Amino acid sequence: MPEINDAVVALDIALAAAEVAGIIETAPSYRSLLVCYEPTEVSFEQLVTELRRLLLRGTRAGQRNTAAWNVPVVYDGPFAPDLGEVAERLGLTSEQVITAHVQADYLVYMVGFAPGLPYLGGLPPALHISRRLNPRPRVPAGAVMIGGTQANIVPMAVPSAWYILGQTPLRAFDLNREDPFLFRSGDRVRFHRIDAAEYDRLAGMTSEQLLPIVRAAA
Repeated sequence: MPEINDAVVALDIALAAAEVAGIIETAPSYRSLLVCYEPTEVSFEQLVTELRRLLLRGTRAGQRNTAAWNVPVVYDGPFAPDLGEVAERLGLTSEQVITAHVQADYLVYMVGFAPGLPYLGGLPPALHISRRLNPRPRVPAGAVMIGGTQANIVPMAVPSAWYILGQTPLRAFDLNREDPFLFRSGDRVRFHRIDAAEYDRLAGMTSEQLLPIVRAAA
């Protein structure tokens, strides 16, 4: 799966560099690339020809500067309402769940469902868990969740049946930023543990202050 996703991201990058007239927007997913285009500017046949040309030429995901994110998470008390249940269901202690979660390397496969929500592959097999039987009608922005074989970071209040392991002060979507979308397909993510006091300190920062702390070139 990572190899397929790498190919999708690489094609998205190559298509952007080719500056084909008429393309309005592209959206990479796990194994496909959505291309929205204006048919009065480029025909379907022309677009397919260009896409085939790019695929035959070969593309590399490294052509774009992806980002590596070190996301701070507080896993304590009210910030982690499902941690105990997850541990019990998986036959682990809460500390073992946290350790497995922070030691993993995650790949942003796609961004969707809600603006800026990253779907993260790389969740350790020990943390694979079926989703909750009863979805929550409202999960707050910043919730760090797991469900099935994936993890994610909630960008805004959404309904969800995923399990909340913690909370981050980092916002995946913020209209106050020049670019509201934080994550892109192909980015890498790691989580690290902080306490409630550090959470409050980081939450009091502006995006301009916080982003250099959590981002490094991939």
